[in-house]
Amino acid sequence: MGRGMHGLAALVETTLAAQVYGGDVFVFRGRRGDLIKVLWADRDGLCLFAKRLERGRFVWPQASSGVVHLTPAQLSMLLEGIDWQRPERTWPPLHVS
Repeated sequence: MGRGMHGLAALVETTLAAQVYGGDVFVFRGRRGDLIKVLWADRDGLCLFAKRLERGRFVWPQASSGVVHLTPAQLSMLLEGIDWQRPERTWPPLHVS
């Protein structure tokens, strides 16, 4: 994925027909699946975050329309390289009475 901040912003506006400065977060995955770039706008301008996994691949959702909506928890798991589609608890939840 050779695109930088401005190239990804142009891709959002042309391909997805979305506003880069609209408050959404846009996540792009590299061809091999081990690199992601996250683009968002804050009050001061555009921000770009990139992460490459040393081992494994990012679990990527199937997008029939080009857009997938994730919850903050799903996005957090995606960024950590966790399979967010089938998360498993490592221990049973505690019951509060």
